Amino acid sequence: MSVQRALLSLTIAIVGISNLAHAGGSFGIDHRVAYDNSGIWKRSYQKDLAYGAGLTMLGGALFVDSETRFGRTFDQSLDAMIFTAAATTAGKFVFSRQRPKQTDDPNRFFSGRGNQSFPSGEVGQFTAIVTPFIAEYRHDHPAVWLLAALPAYDAIARVKTRGHWQSDVLVGAGIGVGLGIYAHDRKSPFFAGYLPGGGAMVGYKTKF
Repeated sequence: MSVQRALLSLTIAIVGISNLAHAGGSFGIDHRVAYDNSGIWKRSYQKDLAYGAGLTMLGGALFVDSETRFGRTFDQSLDAMIFTAAATTAGKFVFSRQRPKQTDDPNRFFSGRGNQSFPSGEVGQFTAIVTPFIAEYRHDHPAVWLLAALPAYDAIARVKTRGHWQSDVLVGAGIGVGLGIYAHDRKSPFFAGYLPGGGAMVGYKTKF
């Protein structure tokens, strides 16, 4: 199974798209679920995890030697995250969809400024961060697939706290997977060269 299909299948299964009794909208899968901002689904936990993942990725891109396999994968992850942030942000402004906390109608696209539900940038970036690592190490270290739990968790949490519709998180994940694969398959990382010291311990080795 390809990385793209595996990640998207996992996300679809966990978000619970199979429960379509009350689903609708342009995608035929969207519906508001019971609001839950408690326990592991608390929005503050989602934000902490997102910050932690971003800082870990950025720290790896800065301080792990880019000439190593591990360091190069961190650099690819940085590329994927930035590409995905740009793509999902553009999508939010273009589609200006209202969030489930704003309306119970999933068809409220093109609603003007301040409506940024579609697609999910947060889920997209989680997926973008982990995809290069899964693509790189899936054969050598199958346990790397466990990283897919991060975007899957965030997708569920964003739906439960009514920050996004089901289609928002799935399209966000799809963008993250696609751009994560693109970043992984590039011959050389794009953004790493703009980081201090060339974005790696190579800078320290050169100086010291």
